Amino acid sequence: MNEQHDNGALRASLEALPRALRTLHKALIDLETVYFGALGSALEHLQLITHHPHFAWLQPMSALMAALDEALDEPGKLTRQAAAGWRAAIEELVGPGTPAGAPFRTKYLVLLHDSPEVAMAHGALRRLLGRI
Repeated sequence: MNEQHDNGALRASLEALPRALRTLHKALIDLETVYFGALGSALEHLQLITHHPHFAWLQPMSALMAALDEALDEPGKLTRQAAAGWRAAIEELVGPGTPAGAPFRTKYLVLLHDSPEVAMAHGALRRLLGRI
């Protein structure tokens, strides 16, 4: 495989990651919202997700998604080393890597077992990571 094709395949795999992360993130928010209880408007919901301590554990995933989006917007070449770094960073959050933050992983594992939607989104993300 030539370097240009290899870089294109790598970019395609990496560009699929933000979508998979957003799907997983949304499934986690949806489940946490059910556990949290009744909400008001969409704006109040957004305020809760971004500021309420109940949802604070999701911030590492939100930050990782933003950083990955930013990196993919850069016009420079993506290297295998950079891709491996993104894979490791994601695996530190959702497994099987060593947890980057115990509070995130602890809560994540509980929700992974509580919701088929979270489990399916996790599986889709793991399949993508397997290509990187």
